[in-house]
Amino acid sequence: MKRMISLLLVLTLTAGVLAGCGRQNAPTASDDTKLSIVTTIFPEYDWVREIVGEKADHAEITMLLDSGVDLHSYQPTAADMIKISDCDLFIYVGGESDRWVADALQEAVNKDMVVLNLLDVLGDRVEEEKIVEGMEADEEKGEEDGPEYDEHVWLSLKNAEVLCGAISAALQQIDPANKDIYAANAAAYTQKLAALDAKYQAAVDTAARKTILFGDRFPFRYLADDYGLSYYAAFVGCSAETEASFETVSFLARKVDELNLPCVLTIEGAQHKIAETIVQNTAEKNQRVLVMDSMQATTAQDAANGTTYLSVMEQNLSVLNEALN
Repeated sequence: MKRMISLLLVLTLTAGVLAGCGRQNAPTASDDTKLSIVTTIFPEYDWVREIVGEKADHAEITMLLDSGVDLHSYQPTAADMIKISDCDLFIYVGGESDRWVADALQEAVNKDMVVLNLLDVLGDRVEEEKIVEGMEADEEKGEEDGPEYDEHVWLSLKNAEVLCGAISAALQQIDPANKDIYAANAAAYTQKLAALDAKYQAAVDTAARKTILFGDRFPFRYLADDYGLSYYAAFVGCSAETEASFETVSFLARKVDELNLPCVLTIEGAQHKIAETIVQNTAEKNQRVLVMDSMQATTAQDAANGTTYLSVMEQNLSVLNEALN
C-alpha cells in the first residue's frame, strides 16, 4: 500500500512541484491563498463549516468520503492523496479503517499541516468494540490482531462537543487572524450540541423502555452509553458482515417478544433484510422497522441541500423516541 501511494504521489505531484505550486508554510489571513481543510467524513465536514461560519469564503473545505461509501470500505484515490498532501488542516477519525493515513501523511508536501485524529483527541473516551449477548463476532478478526476500537465517536453529542473544541483550536492555530471568530462560532455551536444532548437525556428519562434492538450493525454504542440504554444487535458497528445467522435472527426475535419492543432498528441503506426477517420471526410480526442515520453515507450534496449534523441527530432522536415508547 505504501509503495502504491508513494508512486501515485510522485507521478501526480511532480508537475505541481515544477510549477512552483507546493505550499511551504501554512497560510495566514494576509495570504491570498484560501485555507485548505480536508476531512474524511460528513460530521467533521459539517463541524468545520459551522465553526468557519462567516469566513467560509476564506476556506476550501473538502470531504473525502463523498460518494456514499462508508468509512470501513473507503480507499483514497490519487486525487484524494494530493488534496491531503498540500492541505493546511487534515481531520480524520483515526481507527482501523484509517490505516492508510500514515502513508499519506508521510508523503505530505506541506510539512506545516495541522492534523487532527478524533480518537486521539478523545483519549480515554474511546471504547473497544463490545460483543453483547446474541451479537455475531467478526469472523475476520483474530485474537492476535489486538483490540479494535469503536470508530463511531461522532454519534455521541458529548464527544461532538469535545471534538468541535479541538477543531476550533486547530483553525485558530492555522489562521490566528480570525481566531476570535472561530472561538465564538464554536462556543455558539457547542451550546446547540449541549441543548440537543439535554433533549436526548430527557427523552430517555421519560421513556417507557430503556432497550433498543438493531437488526444490523450497531454504530450507536456511544450514544447508547451516553444515556444508559441497553442494546442488542446483529453485529458490532465496524463489522463487515451483511448476513446474519439463523441463531442470531432467532435470538433477536425472541428478545423483541420478551421485551415487547415496538420497533426493530436499522441503519441507513437500501437493504433492511435482517431487520425485516427478525420481525417475521416474532410472535406478533407487526413491529415497525425504523432507520437511525449514522451519517456514513451522507454526501456534500446532501449538505448543500440542507442536511446538517444537528438535523440528522434531531431526526435520530425522533426515531429513538418511537423505539422507546
